[in-house]
Amino acid sequence: MGKTSFKPGTMIYPLPAVMVSCGENEEEYNIITVAWTGTVCSDPPMCYISVRPSRHSYDIIKRTGEFVINLTTERLAKATDWCGVRSGSKFNKWEEMNLTPGKAEKVSAPIIEEAPVHIECKVKEIVDLGVHHMFLAEVVNVQVDDQYMNEEGQFNLKQAGPLVYSHGNYYQLGQLIGKFGWSVEKKKTKQKRKEKH
Repeated sequence: MGKTSFKPGTMIYPLPAVMVSCGENEEEYNIITVAWTGTVCSDPPMCYISVRPSRHSYDIIKRTGEFVINLTTERLAKATDWCGVRSGSKFNKWEEMNLTPGKAEKVSAPIIEEAPVHIECKVKEIVDLGVHHMFLAEVVNVQVDDQYMNEEGQFNLKQAGPLVYSHGNYYQLGQLIGKFGWSVEKKKTKQKRKEKH
């Protein structure tokens, strides 16, 4: 079987397509779509977003030191794409996409009410990486829409219909394959049975 070589680039896929909201007051509230995002630490909970300094939201986030990562859904696909190709310096993205700014609990930046999950972040460090600068942030609060919580108090990912991004395309995630540790659960069960006999 052959292999195709690409020039060095970002081939990790898929990535969450998130809408990041920022701003201290309604006059400057803005939304930027980001795929360069992820978790970097569990304790303390930390994540990052990488943003080009030329983007309208960059200066807002740098000045305020806060932002909210809003996870997106299939229903938010158009808004997610639109907010990524239009500038907040020319458009009011909230009005254009019929999105509702809501109140976060720990930061001044708004949440996007229509999103299923809101991750409130405070910037700890800004790292100049090249064309993008990374905002390394601590997660100070998470809000989840109750309609996506199941009876066990867990977030129902499938019901939310999460949106992901890969090589210029958006996709909705598919079926559940297994939970963390499922690959060894049968072995553990067999071992426990042997120990009992």
